[in-house]
Amino acid sequence: MSASQTPPAAAAPGEDEPTLLVKIFGKDRPGITAGLFDTLAAYAVDVVDIEQVVTRGRITLCVLVTTPFPDQGTTGSSEGDLRATVHSWAESLNLQAEIISGRGDNRPRGVGRSHVTVLGHPLTAESTAAIAAAITATGGNIDRIFRLAKYPVTAVEFAVSGAETEALRTVLAPEAAKLGVDVAVVAAGLQRRAQRLVVMDVDSTLIQDEVIELFAAHAGCEAEVAEVTAAAMRGELDFEQSLHARVELLRGLDASVVDLVRKEVRLTPGARTLVRTLKRLGYQVGVVSGGFTQVTDALQEELGLDFASANTLEIVDGKLTGRVTGDIVDRAGKARLLRQFAHEAGVPLVQTVAIGDGANDLDMLNAAGLGVAFNAKPVVREAAHTAVNVPFLDTVLYLLGITREEVEAADTHVE
Repeated sequence: MSASQTPPAAAAPGEDEPTLLVKIFGKDRPGITAGLFDTLAAYAVDVVDIEQVVTRGRITLCVLVTTPFPDQGTTGSSEGDLRATVHSWAESLNLQAEIISGRGDNRPRGVGRSHVTVLGHPLTAESTAAIAAAITATGGNIDRIFRLAKYPVTAVEFAVSGAETEALRTVLAPEAAKLGVDVAVVAAGLQRRAQRLVVMDVDSTLIQDEVIELFAAHAGCEAEVAEVTAAAMRGELDFEQSLHARVELLRGLDASVVDLVRKEVRLTPGARTLVRTLKRLGYQVGVVSGGFTQVTDALQEELGLDFASANTLEIVDGKLTGRVTGDIVDRAGKARLLRQFAHEAGVPLVQTVAIGDGANDLDMLNAAGLGVAFNAKPVVREAAHTAVNVPFLDTVLYLLGITREEVEAADTHVE
C-alpha cells in the first residue's frame, strides 16, 4: 500500500469520507457478532458505530465501518470483495445481509435530549403511534427505543433529541391522559443516574391506607374522617386545620390502638421492591408524612429507610388527647423536609426524586429534581413533572432508567 493509500488512524470519519453500513438479519445464535467482525477484520476497516437488537430470537445487527482502501497493485477497490465475503458468510449461516454505501458518521443528534418513558397496562400499538407522532410534532427525533420491563406493566423508553424536555412534557402529558398511558419525560445526562435521594409520601403512596382513617375506625368515626381527608387531599381544605379537626375526633382512644393500627397497615404493591432496589443501588430513601410517627417510625425500621418525619399524636396517661405535638408536617413542611434530607444526605436538590399523591405533596414534588404523582388526585397529576397511574410503586424505577432485568438480577445476589 503506497503512502497516499495509508488509512488514517482510527477516528470518527469526516463528512466526505466513504463508509459502509453493514446490516445483518436472521435467527439469533451464539457467535454471530464475533463472526461478522472476524469477516470484516480481513479488510482492515475501522468500526464507527455498532447497534444490535435481539427480539424474540431474531437478531438485527448494524455496523458502520470505514470503506476499505484499494489493494496495493490493483486498480479496483476491495469494497467489492468485502461485500461478496460478507454476503457469503451470512448465507452460510442462513442470515440476510444488506450493505449500504454512504459518507461520514451518523447525522449529529439535535440539541435537546430527553428520555421519554411510556408505561402501559397494556401498551397498545395505537397509544405507541400517538406518542411517537406527538414527539415528532415537537420537532423531536426518536433516536432509539428499548423495553425496560414487560411486567407488571410494559415499559419502553424513547431516547429523543431535537426537542427541549419541557416542550415534550407539555405536549405529551395531555396526550398520555387521553390515551390512558403514563408518560415520563426527563432530561438526558448524568444527573438522571445520579439522583441519589428518593423521598416519598406515606399514606396512599408507600402504603395503601390513610393512617388517620385506620385510627378513626377504632374511634367509630371513620366515615366522617374519610370525608375530611378526601377534601384535604383534593386541595379543598387547609391541611393543618383539617388535621386538627380529624385528630380531635380521636380524643380518648386508648394508646394500645397504636399497635393495632401498625398491624393493619398494608404496603403498596412494589413498595418493598422499590426501596430494596434503590438501597442496593446506593440511593438514600426517606418518607415525609402528614400522618403520624407512631406508624412511620415502624416503617422506617421495617424497610431500612434513611429518613422519616411525620406528625406525632399526643398521648397522656395512656390515652390519645386529640392533639398533635411539635411542628406540623403540612404542604410547606414536606418541601422543607425534602431540602433538609437532601442537605443531610449531601445530595443537590436537582438530584432528588419526590413521590406523592395529594395536594399537600405539591410543594415537595415541584421542589425535587423529579416529582412523580403516584395514583394522584387530578390537581396533583396536572402539576407534577410526571404521573404514574398503575398500582405498582416499583414502576418508579423505570423512570430512573432501571430495567426489570436489573431489579431481578439484584435480587438473585442477596447478601
